[in-house]
Amino acid sequence: MAERVMEELSALAAIFCGPAEWEVLSRSETDGTVFRILTKAEGFMDADIPLQLVFHLPVSYPSCLPGVVVNSEYLTRAQCEIVKEKLLEQAETLLSEPMVHELVLWIQQNLRHILKRLEPGGGSEKCTSAASTTVDDGLWMALLHLDHMRAKTKYVKTVEKWASDLRLTGRLMFMGVPDSSENLQSRCGLKWKEMQREND
Repeated sequence: MAERVMEELSALAAIFCGPAEWEVLSRSETDGTVFRILTKAEGFMDADIPLQLVFHLPVSYPSCLPGVVVNSEYLTRAQCEIVKEKLLEQAETLLSEPMVHELVLWIQQNLRHILKRLEPGGGSEKCTSAASTTVDDGLWMALLHLDHMRAKTKYVKTVEKWASDLRLTGRLMFMGVPDSSENLQSRCGLKWKEMQREND
């Protein structure tokens, strides 16, 4: 690994030294380094939005762009994708120089402006069209059909864990047993009787 990259990683570890702010996820001579930074950036109404930024520095970095993944409980997947695109656009202006800290500072200062452009009538046509072609995080439904279940309690716990890990909300429905649905912080308001009506 290049000495410049090692110096950059050491500097980042010193800068993001708070609890859980910095974590190296993997390091390899062939694949490069993957690490996570937890930070906050100013969003709407001056409220700080927690951001998880995962960077992958390939072996040829900083001559090539880093890989970036953006995640936040307070942003939709579409918003996270657009924030990632904007970060990569900014990274292109910093090629051949260590850039991770600059990118983190940039998103801390510009997240509010990016989100503002994504609002209806918020300005940039490019952002609006990008948002419209990305899958919206509005209300949607997926149906998982299992033919056989040996232990209902264990099944429910497993599905609740999956839903929690993936930050999904919805309802468990046990077909053939009216009014036995289990609520998982339902946003969709799906009722057994509605489902039964569709199947008639």
